[in-house]
Amino acid sequence: MEREDLEKLLKSVSSGKTSVEEALTKITDAPIVDLGYAKPDMQRGVRQGVSEVIYGEGKTAEQIAGIISAMRSHGQNRVLITRLDSDKKDDVCKLLSKKDADDFEYWDAPRVGLVGGKPKPERDSHITVACAGTSDYPVAEEAALTAEVLGSNVDRLYDVGVAGIHRLLSRVDEINSASCIVCVAGMEGALASVIGGLASCPVIAVPTSVGYGASFGGVAALLSMLNSCASGVSVVNIDNGFGAGYQAALIDRGPQKSGEKDSEKDPQ
Repeated sequence: MEREDLEKLLKSVSSGKTSVEEALTKITDAPIVDLGYAKPDMQRGVRQGVSEVIYGEGKTAEQIAGIISAMRSHGQNRVLITRLDSDKKDDVCKLLSKKDADDFEYWDAPRVGLVGGKPKPERDSHITVACAGTSDYPVAEEAALTAEVLGSNVDRLYDVGVAGIHRLLSRVDEINSASCIVCVAGMEGALASVIGGLASCPVIAVPTSVGYGASFGGVAALLSMLNSCASGVSVVNIDNGFGAGYQAALIDRGPQKSGEKDSEKDPQ
C-alpha cells in the first residue's frame, strides 16, 4: 500500500464510505508476502513514505518478476529496480503481465528499471546532480533517476570535473539554488570539496570506481571525500548512486508531516 492510498482510505472512513472493519482488513492485509525466495515489505511506503526498491544484481529474472508482480498486486503503484542488466531486463519483461510489461521503462547506462512511470515533481525546488567526468555518468544517472522517481526535480551538471573547473563555475547559479547536491566523482574525488565550498545546501558525495590503479577501485576518492575540509559534505558508499539519490530526495522533501502537502502549510 502506498501512502497516498492510505490517505484515501482514511478519508473514505471519515466520510462513511468505508467501514472501520473494511479499512482494518486492507491495512493489515499481508504486510509481508512470503514468496519463498523473498519477503517483499508491502507497508514500507506507509511507514517511510517510500516503497521498497528491488536490487536486481544477484537475483534471477524469475525472482525479480515475481517480486514486481507481488508488489503491484498489493497496491504498489511504482516499482524501481536498480542494478538490472539489460539482458536480464528482457527476460523480466517476458515474465511480467502485459499491463506491467507495458508500464516498464529501462535506462541502459545506470541499469535502472521502473514499472509505473515517473511521478510529477511534488515541489518547485530542485536537486542538482553533478558528476566529474563522462565515465561517472552511470552512477550519476542512477542518483538522478532515483530522486526523480521519489518526486524531485533534478538538474544535471555532467562533465564538470576539476580538470576544467571553469565548466563548473559557469553553472554556479544552479548550485546556489539547489535544495541538495549529489556530487559524483572518481579519480581523486576532489569535486566534492570544490562544490562543498560553493554550496549553501547539503552535499552528498558519491565516490566512483573510476580511475587508474592507485585509485584502488574508488577507495582513493572515498577517502578524499571523507576527509573533505568543506563543511556540509556527507559521503555514501562507492558507486552508490541509488543511496545518494534517495537521501537527496528525503532532504528535498524536508520534515513534512504525513499527508501534509506543501500548499497546505501555513504561510510564514
